[in-house]
Amino acid sequence: MSTPRAQRIGIWVVTVVMAIGAVGVYFVAILANNNDANDTSRLNEVYTQYNNKVTAQATELSNKHYATFSQFASRVRSFDKEAAQEKLVTEDLLVGDGETITDTTPFAVYYIGWNPDGNIFDQSIASGALKAPSSISTGLASASLIVGWKEGLVGMKIGGVRELTIPSDKAYGPTGSGSAIPADTPLKFVVMAISLPEEIPIPDELLTSQ
Repeated sequence: MSTPRAQRIGIWVVTVVMAIGAVGVYFVAILANNNDANDTSRLNEVYTQYNNKVTAQATELSNKHYATFSQFASRVRSFDKEAAQEKLVTEDLLVGDGETITDTTPFAVYYIGWNPDGNIFDQSIASGALKAPSSISTGLASASLIVGWKEGLVGMKIGGVRELTIPSDKAYGPTGSGSAIPADTPLKFVVMAISLPEEIPIPDELLTSQ
């Protein structure tokens, strides 16, 4: 039986509309993919520029301070655990010529930390250079640091190097911190204080993309 002309026209119109809709969806998808690709490319470019600035600053500071700080790596050795539990002990290995550190002084540090066995659990030296320094930008009083650092770094001068012997109750106490710092473990650190480097702000594009 033949299809009425009006019905055939209706079917044709529906087919055309569906085809146009499909093509539209296809092009919208392509446009979205292109926009996503452009956004990703832009973010990669912004991140690369930011990372290059951070790396350049770290390299410049390493070139300036590595020779001074690295010589104190020889201080790392095993020590008497029981004697180290008695009290916080500080020893200035190099007296700096800068500002005296108080509870509110902004500064940055390089450090080496080790346990009674002489095993280093963290340090600023890597592959013959210094990593980016750790910033204490708001001062010791408000920083997230162990008590031994908060008390032991007060009074040293910027540019100086100090060794800290920290009893466990001023370190990580009965909880410890990882396999290298079991419960009730005293610690030693060699710390170099430097002027707080200029802050390199994280670009807004990277912050909003997270």
